[in-house]
Amino acid sequence: MGYKIAVAGKGGTGKTTLTGLLIDYLIKKGSGPILAVDADANANLNEVLGTEIEGTIGDVREEIAQKSLMGDDSFPAGMRKADYLKYKLNAMITEGDGYDLIVMGRSQGPGCYCYVNGVLKAQVDALAGNYDYIVVDNEAGMEHLSRKLVDPVDTLFLISDCSRRGIQAVGRINQLVSELKLNVGQIFLIVNRAPEGVLNEGVKEEIEKQKLNLIGVVPMDQMIYNYDSDGKPLIDLPDDSLSRKAFNEILSKIQLKK
Repeated sequence: MGYKIAVAGKGGTGKTTLTGLLIDYLIKKGSGPILAVDADANANLNEVLGTEIEGTIGDVREEIAQKSLMGDDSFPAGMRKADYLKYKLNAMITEGDGYDLIVMGRSQGPGCYCYVNGVLKAQVDALAGNYDYIVVDNEAGMEHLSRKLVDPVDTLFLISDCSRRGIQAVGRINQLVSELKLNVGQIFLIVNRAPEGVLNEGVKEEIEKQKLNLIGVVPMDQMIYNYDSDGKPLIDLPDDSLSRKAFNEILSKIQLKK
């Protein structure tokens, strides 16, 4: 099994941006192959990586559902529903430069989110043995951790902005890991988008109160805003950009291999 890294936190904290930079960091270190998993229904990890995706697991679910309504004759000759599902899922793997990417996405039908989540878990389990690293960008919140999308998790990064509410949100995720007795190795807090990379005393106090292991702070970076506004992949940020430089220094402190 590959080394499994999960990234979690509440929405709007730059979680997906840091996931993309993490994947790029591993690639430039010569690590790999890497399976990147966008487990957020609001998928945009591919945009950070500058990769066009073929489709999502949610898209596959919708296609299978429509064909099922039309009867077995709607599937290609000689293929059962399960065989066709496997074929389509494999076709949804997007090849990047040093990584493969699978995207959960979302389906349109009511009450089908759990099904898509289950298919994603099965696909990750089936593929994990082919990669040295599995990096998962989780949805905002705790859903995929509680459902054990990847199990065990070797390293969990909790991403927060520099607000008390953000710290409290990742504090609840950290507590959930303990309550559910999830098989997680090391857990680190990264505070993102801090003005000038500095935390005030109130935020530091909340981090201590939540018993979080702060590994580093990433400063607010105007260049990320500029790149995003111009539609440029964020992995193209220069090495001396504030965010990339700070994040790479954080990652250099951590053992990210077995």
